[in-house]
Amino acid sequence: MSKGQYETRPEGDGPWIPLGGGTEKGYNNGKEATATCFCGEIQLAFPIDKESIKGTFICHCTDCRKVSSSMYATNFIIETKDLKYNFGKEKIKIFKQSKTILEKNSMSNFFCSNCGTLLNRISSGTPNLNYIRVGSVDDLNLHDNLLKPQVEQFIDSKVKWLEPIEGVEQAHGMEYWK
Repeated sequence: MSKGQYETRPEGDGPWIPLGGGTEKGYNNGKEATATCFCGEIQLAFPIDKESIKGTFICHCTDCRKVSSSMYATNFIIETKDLKYNFGKEKIKIFKQSKTILEKNSMSNFFCSNCGTLLNRISSGTPNLNYIRVGSVDDLNLHDNLLKPQVEQFIDSKVKWLEPIEGVEQAHGMEYWK
């Protein structure tokens, strides 16, 4: 496949890491996997055992809608100590705010200073947890299984035309994984 062509899903259950933006070095080695910004300048690594993933959720809050430029954000949670930078940490730009956060904590948003991809967020209320955007994860098969959402939260802010995901808990506020 030449660069710039779309890759169709392969048969089997192994990693599926198609080219996405400038991402060319993503991996899933069975113990950890990567999340990379759109331009490929920043890469995170995180453990992929079920015990390390503290929660998976779709958030319909107005902050997530605005910061993702979409109708919702899809996230997973790991402990901050388990997140590492493979490269590009110096290219992170942090935007922190608390004006609209329900709990009045501050939320730090970690963006690529080159392409603008939001990779992860940390709340001052739970600094031991990292909220990582599922869309930045390089192995798309992880999106279908390990990172499938358990909860849709802030459903009162959800757009009216979006149906609930079958089998996923619906929550009016925020679910916490501590």
